Amino acid sequence: MKESWGRLHPVWVAGVIVAVLTGLAGLAGSAPASEARDERVSAAAPSPAGPALTISSEVLFQELLSHNQWREDRLRAYSVKRVYRVTNGKGALSAEEHVSLEFEAPSTKRYTVTSEKGSSAIRRLVFKRLLDSEVETAGGRLRRDNALSPANYRFDVLGEEQLDGRPCYLVEATPTRKAKYLFRGKLWIDAQDFAVAKVDGEPAANPSWWTKKIHFVRHFQKIGDFWLPRSDESVNQVRIFGTHILTIEHQDYEVAGSKN
Repeated sequence: MKESWGRLHPVWVAGVIVAVLTGLAGLAGSAPASEARDERVSAAAPSPAGPALTISSEVLFQELLSHNQWREDRLRAYSVKRVYRVTNGKGALSAEEHVSLEFEAPSTKRYTVTSEKGSSAIRRLVFKRLLDSEVETAGGRLRRDNALSPANYRFDVLGEEQLDGRPCYLVEATPTRKAKYLFRGKLWIDAQDFAVAKVDGEPAANPSWWTKKIHFVRHFQKIGDFWLPRSDESVNQVRIFGTHILTIEHQDYEVAGSKN
């Protein structure tokens, strides 16, 4: 069984990468600046008073893009400490890794592993691949292809809901095509900052026959003017090997923004 796990494990990894990169690259902030300009989105500062909650899907999408661009233009750098964990369906820890990651605008990321334990195969095939993929795609074509944009998604406003004490628009996001780096699911968009506060969904296309189902949730947190990831959970149901859960905790941010 150990040998079979070694052969099939990369298939499961592909599913995890889909789920997590959807959050990391596509939802964490904005579309690349060139894409936002092409769609003629103005980079407006957030309204201190906050908007009225009644809004059309089209206007909400444009406000999200505009405010994301405003934040991206002002985010110079940040550092964060992350804890990656994989557990099985019964909650037993399979592997854990602590990482320090740094970002510098516009698209440079680098990371350092500070401690690790558990399965070396999981650390190599899951954690390392996730981190390497994040670094490689920070500003490339994949980030454009899976960005929250009208080219990739349709929005439908479902209503209003409180999240962590803040009013949010609850939105159904439907991908415009079946692609493994897009997702279908729900978004909670902060009604004052027009920022994604939570994502709950699954990949638009199953990446592999071995992967029965992938479900992921990402929570964001507001730090100064910026909204950055707080936690991720990806539940992966894999044929033969059962359920495995990947979690990522994002801690101790240090954020540098411009004075513009």
